[in-house]
Amino acid sequence: MKNILDFSLEDLKLWMEENNEGKFRAKQIFEWIYKKGIFDFDNMTNISKDIKNKLKDNFYIGVPQTVNKYTSNIDGTQKFLFKYRDGNIIESVIMKYKYGNTICVSTQVGCRMGCKFCASTIGGIVRNLTHGEIAGQILRAQSEINERISNVVLMGSGEPLDNYDNVIKFIKLINSEEGLNIGQRHITLSTCGIVPKIKELADKELQITLAISLHAPSDDIRKTMMPIANKYSLNEIVDACRYYSVKTNRRITFEYALVKGVNDKKEHAKELCNLLKGLLCHVNLIPINEIKENDYKKSNMKDIDAFKETLTRCGIETTIRREMGSDINAACGQLRKNYMESN
Repeated sequence: MKNILDFSLEDLKLWMEENNEGKFRAKQIFEWIYKKGIFDFDNMTNISKDIKNKLKDNFYIGVPQTVNKYTSNIDGTQKFLFKYRDGNIIESVIMKYKYGNTICVSTQVGCRMGCKFCASTIGGIVRNLTHGEIAGQILRAQSEINERISNVVLMGSGEPLDNYDNVIKFIKLINSEEGLNIGQRHITLSTCGIVPKIKELADKELQITLAISLHAPSDDIRKTMMPIANKYSLNEIVDACRYYSVKTNRRITFEYALVKGVNDKKEHAKELCNLLKGLLCHVNLIPINEIKENDYKKSNMKDIDAFKETLTRCGIETTIRREMGSDINAACGQLRKNYMESN
């Protein structure tokens, strides 16, 4: 049995043809799944019983099951624990903004990157998600809230560029008119900085936003926080970002989690200014989510504001990320880890 969500429209047209059915049936099925949110072949009313039986013999619709749903009393952020057919659990988060609904999707079950401030990586990686499984998170979430999702961030559990092929297929699927028809400029991919894959992504000249989880102004500090820093230096990452920006004409976002006493002083901000000088970019400062597995503490607002002011004076556009879903553990990996420990 195959997950039909892992089939592109062209793949499904070919399958129909090989099984002596009209190719137009593929588009009908896509419409039922992606436009109407129907996840049961039996409920597709313009498909014959014979075709339904063929589909059921060969495919399942790999939309995950909702295990738990949490809604923030502070800002309405919703976090979902989703379960796949093999029993693996992942998280997705829906954030509501004036301009529409944004979903943060996971690209892997667990993560191998080992960043010390992230709960997703505790326990390592279990497996990659297929592109259809990633898309399934959006389909299930839309059915849960009964609203369209218009923006996607690949910033949940997992490193997207460590699952490169599936992530590229996912972007093409949700961007396609027959799929979810989400514009590329409404898609953000966040990476800790796998340099060769950043360059490979740049060569595709997509119009998505690239976000780099930077979190340090120097290699020495970054190595204490992120093991990937032992493989790729900050200069290598910034060079790859310059290449990406030239190829796509897109501004790079740098995510910077502020840790009290580690990377949040004015001298760190000045180092960051020098590192990013001349690059088409934006810095998003993130008050860190504290987790019990390390002793990192959130910076105080005075230091955060001073850090922002230093970057702004250097001509770097800087924002402070609004904390969302703090009362429901909406940061990556926290709910999944708690669920796994209690089951």
